[in-house]
Amino acid sequence: MDPTDLKTRALALRAAGNTPKQIARALGVPRARATALVRGVPVAKPKRPEPADLPLVGCWITRQWSNGLTIADRPADWLDDAELPPLAMGAGLASVAVARENDTNGITVGGFLVDTYCLGAKNALRENLVDREDLMFYLDEFFGGYDTEPLAAPISLAREVVFGAVDYARGLGFDPHPDFRLAAPYLGSWQPPGRITFGREGKPFFQQGPYDDPDRVMRTLDRTIGPGDYHFSVVATE
Repeated sequence: MDPTDLKTRALALRAAGNTPKQIARALGVPRARATALVRGVPVAKPKRPEPADLPLVGCWITRQWSNGLTIADRPADWLDDAELPPLAMGAGLASVAVARENDTNGITVGGFLVDTYCLGAKNALRENLVDREDLMFYLDEFFGGYDTEPLAAPISLAREVVFGAVDYARGLGFDPHPDFRLAAPYLGSWQPPGRITFGREGKPFFQQGPYDDPDRVMRTLDRTIGPGDYHFSVVATE
């Protein structure tokens, strides 16, 4: 083969992402020769797709997610329990999971724990890679803290609950969990205003969790919206 043609073919193979070893095999030349032909030429790395562009496998949300919320022009597929007793388990604290195909023939799952009444994204799980056959086991564990099975949800609902609650909480002075920015791309984009009015019946309601600092939370609420303009439930201390 003409040396010029050989180099041209070697460079084309390198541009396609081949290693010197693969180039040597394709051209039938020693590896050292292939290395010399492409020395200094960086390998082209395929662009990683945006998380929201990966095929959607499904979304799930805990029951009672809509308890205490006001929803304008509610889509027919935004389902929840028919009965929504005040402060039932899951009211004001929704878990959301979104699963997408990944480029390794597995599933990538992102997860969110969302306080829809006050604090927004309290926790976020990013890029959990699971085998396809293990997805349902993963979801069973993810939603294991609830008494009832989650509901399958459209991606539009998952986005609205997560991004809308975060937007609401930021207005009250609370930032989302640090991992939120890494998990959020799996939901795609969302533009306010949304259909949901957050807060319990439209008013902030702080329910103290095991890792919350109630003094800090209520100082923040006093500063951002004023004393008496929110409700709270905290653990009594001796």
